[in-house]
Amino acid sequence: MPRIFIRSILLLALCAASTLAQAQSWPTKPIHFIVPFGPGSTDILARMLAPKASAALGQPIVVENRPGATGNVGSLQVARSAGDGYTLLFGASASVAVNPALYSNLGYDPLKDLAPVILVASIPNVVIVNPKLTIKSIAELIAAAKAKPGGLNYSSNGSGSSQHMAAALFESSTGVKMVHVPYKGSTEGIVAVVRGDADVMFANLPPAMPLIADNRVRPLAVTSPKRVSLFPKLPTVAESGVPGFDVSAWFAIFVPAATPQNIVQRLNKEFGAAIADPDIRGKLTQQGYIVHGGTSQELGALMRSETVKWAKVVKESGAKAD
Repeated sequence: MPRIFIRSILLLALCAASTLAQAQSWPTKPIHFIVPFGPGSTDILARMLAPKASAALGQPIVVENRPGATGNVGSLQVARSAGDGYTLLFGASASVAVNPALYSNLGYDPLKDLAPVILVASIPNVVIVNPKLTIKSIAELIAAAKAKPGGLNYSSNGSGSSQHMAAALFESSTGVKMVHVPYKGSTEGIVAVVRGDADVMFANLPPAMPLIADNRVRPLAVTSPKRVSLFPKLPTVAESGVPGFDVSAWFAIFVPAATPQNIVQRLNKEFGAAIADPDIRGKLTQQGYIVHGGTSQELGALMRSETVKWAKVVKESGAKAD
């Protein structure tokens, strides 16, 4: 057997042994937890989970905001990072399942370049309108939009966001046409409805809840397949005349695809324990979140199905972010 071949085999064996040893001793230094959005609901979720997981892992978990391009900037950073377990992504449905169809040059493939760890939570959107409008139901919203195509506008926190995609799915499902007005964040989009600058918003539930309670916006329905416990009298879009309508923004943890499986499993275990903590679950539920958990395989299946779903919506709507 040629010496060069033997040396190659030995080198590969040494590299594999080194990688295995590093994985087994992991973690030995701080872990960077990248949130690809600015401060807000996603940021709060990550910072709520990090201390519990950090204590279990015995190393600091440093939450870092890397906003830009609806999550693309931070997600690309993680996708290109070393698969050593020291860089995590707190991704959202918009950044990992919608953006591949919305952007012509994403720079990475979430399905190939990221490994799923665990699904943390999801939130339905709530359809809200300015109280001065006479619209009081989804049926009336559809009728008003059909009576004057393009006469109503809806706000969102940017192209590709769950608010934008929920409205796009609503348009394609009902045959109505409204004008999209993107804002820089959820707060700005909701305030636009309060002021009357925007007629409608498919807003994330948590930031809309205080304004609903103060009657500053009128809720019409939630976009989840089932009613939410915090607003049991509020119907779903599906039961309001749009069968099968189902939109929820979800949040999950990912790592670079090359990350060893034993590290993925350890992260799933420790973050799963943090998600299951009664105090954390209680706080999330009170804020309108649906708490999940589960296996990395289950998150992978969700990611694949959502990618197919939103690719179809984006194609039908003609939406583009670049």
